[in-house]
Amino acid sequence: MIKRLLIANRGEIAVRIIRACRELGIESIAVYSAADAAAPHVLAADRAVAIGAAPASESYLSIPRVIEAAVSAAADAVHPGYGFLSENARFAEACAGAGLIFVGPPAEALARMGSKIEARRLVAAAGVPVVPGETPADQSDQGLEAAVTRVGLPALIKAAAGGGGKGMRRVRAAGETTEAIQAARREADAAFGDGTLYVEKLIDEPRHVEVQVFADSHGQVVHLFERECSVQRRHQKVIEESPSPGLTPELRARITAAAIAATRAVEYRNAGTIEFLVDGASFYFLEMNTRLQVEHPVTEQVTGLDLVRGQLLVASGEPLPWTQAQIAQRGFLPQAGRLSVYRAPHLPGVRVDSGVAEGSEISVYYDPMMAKVIATAESRPLAINRLATALREFHIEGVRTNVPFLIRILELPAFRDGKIDTGFLDREGGALAQSSVSSSQSPVESGTRDSACLPDYDPWSPATRPRAQRPATVMRESRRPASRGFAGEAVTAPMPATVIKINVKTGDAVKKGDIVILLEAMKMELPVRAPDSGTVRAIRCREGELVDADAVLLELQ
Repeated sequence: MIKRLLIANRGEIAVRIIRACRELGIESIAVYSAADAAAPHVLAADRAVAIGAAPASESYLSIPRVIEAAVSAAADAVHPGYGFLSENARFAEACAGAGLIFVGPPAEALARMGSKIEARRLVAAAGVPVVPGETPADQSDQGLEAAVTRVGLPALIKAAAGGGGKGMRRVRAAGETTEAIQAARREADAAFGDGTLYVEKLIDEPRHVEVQVFADSHGQVVHLFERECSVQRRHQKVIEESPSPGLTPELRARITAAAIAATRAVEYRNAGTIEFLVDGASFYFLEMNTRLQVEHPVTEQVTGLDLVRGQLLVASGEPLPWTQAQIAQRGFLPQAGRLSVYRAPHLPGVRVDSGVAEGSEISVYYDPMMAKVIATAESRPLAINRLATALREFHIEGVRTNVPFLIRILELPAFRDGKIDTGFLDREGGALAQSSVSSSQSPVESGTRDSACLPDYDPWSPATRPRAQRPATVMRESRRPASRGFAGEAVTAPMPATVIKINVKTGDAVKKGDIVILLEAMKMELPVRAPDSGTVRAIRCREGELVDADAVLLELQ
């Protein structure tokens, strides 16, 4: 059994793993950057090791520094959490080379599924349906344009090494193809260091369903049912629920069987997720997430099982602690700054997983998520109401959050009726966000509950009672650059960000709405547009520069 575990991550997932370690009698070792010296995960661990400066590339993403920390602390295993190095095959290999157990899949499986092209080939060979598409050997603009023509419009251009919606662009008209290819390649290069692209047929208005899978080294592979994640914006999931309101029992049986077939095809081990697009009675493999996902508490609440405990047991060589017959589905289910007030709701049937506390700094260097809120109830409508109530009782000051936006989604008749597709927020998100901002009183600013206790697993309901649940991810909210990023003739940065591309030079004429500068912050590209037509008088930033919020980027005449 693992005795001493280094957690190569931060925030709420590190706190979550530390809790599992305590239950199993495993000593926990946290790592932290200069920005996280007083973070909750550092204080919660049995021991903590500094690994570098605030930028993730100099700390949480540095394989040598993480390995050195594990060796110096005499750890016998490393848990990567999610994000950062969790799906990095080189990191898994480095752990093995240092004699450390990697709490995750083998490096070979990470490498296979890290390439979406290879993943498609493997699962298709196992009989799992994939979206029609093509990976051209010619990766030039012309080669990819030809592939789009052969696949047919509408099409989706995707990064081979992608994830989280990065390096992905829709093409609905022939005139959009070249710009979409170049944008996808640029984003893929920046995010993954790999600009390889492929083309898929775009499926309009699909549902997005993912199946939680788990495999051990004794030949056992199980699924832990599905999570519906169709409520998303820019390919980022906002709300997940289980079970999916869009799956019949027959379709659920087919899609979970396909998930197990895909898992076996790659000789997988530990926890993972198979993602599918669902189009009516048909479904298609999308990708495999070779790690524990952000949304794992949804599955834990639905099944009553502890996935992190399962990870640690399987990594120690133990068989899975559950068989398929024992797993039952119990029902349904971003701005930098300091948190001057942070009080989470404490209600029956509500769980909050959080890696922040009052006084925590929400840094520009990392993911903007502050907390996950999971509500459990006897029925889907009650779970929705319970989650909305919990969100209203979140009291957060110091940064703006997306809490009002989440509540607005939960109140929508379309959501309550289960009639949401993956494009819904792209179509309606702007109006929803505006109505959330313009509401007379924001729960983020006016909440009055004073309980800061973080509830554990829900003990109030018998295990046999069918229950419903829904999680919401609480994130900091940034301003919309096109409408709020300008002051007079000065074009300014809407938030702390890195300048990744300047599209103009001094003396250029621009039209209102032209993208003049591309910024990147919190893992997202932010286009800065000209507020009016005019001439570029001066450029006040450089590509690669980190700029502060409201910094002048350029001046217009």
